[in-house]
Amino acid sequence: MRADARKNYDQLLAVARQVIAEEGAEASLRDIARRAGVGLGTLYRHFPTREALLDALLRNGFDALARRAAELEAREDQGAALATWLREAVAMTHDYRGAIALMVAAIGDENSALHGSCTGLRAAGTRLLHRAQAAGAARADMDGNDLFALISALAWLADQPPLVPRADHLFDIITGAILTRQ
Repeated sequence: MRADARKNYDQLLAVARQVIAEEGAEASLRDIARRAGVGLGTLYRHFPTREALLDALLRNGFDALARRAAELEAREDQGAALATWLREAVAMTHDYRGAIALMVAAIGDENSALHGSCTGLRAAGTRLLHRAQAAGAARADMDGNDLFALISALAWLADQPPLVPRADHLFDIITGAILTRQ
């Protein structure tokens, strides 16, 4: 990629991250291009669809979260590792307001630009869940789909103004329901 094209690409991603955090996943692509100081055609050359832009934004976060899961697998306390990762996953999901429905849909749609990123992240979380289950630290009747449904629900709750003050408390309740007492 040429240097000027790389600069435009990076600028579009930085601005899109900010705009989506402010306005949600349905933010105006025209506004993103304008705020990035490029034309709409430049945005579409780099990201032909909204989903392609979201994929580029989410891929970095998902990859970092998958690496974080691998780091946490080395912890002795697998229940604490799962809870730490779950909190980080909820926070990252919340940062991309409005993308939850797209992420959930992408897991089941192999043609989605987001499919690979979403399934990779789900696999990393599922490995943490399985390790916690094998250690007797997490309930055995859950699977990765349940875990990701809870991540989506907790991220949604944290985006509801009347519930924001209770988000940490609700997270603790859900985590308490997942982790077993030893």
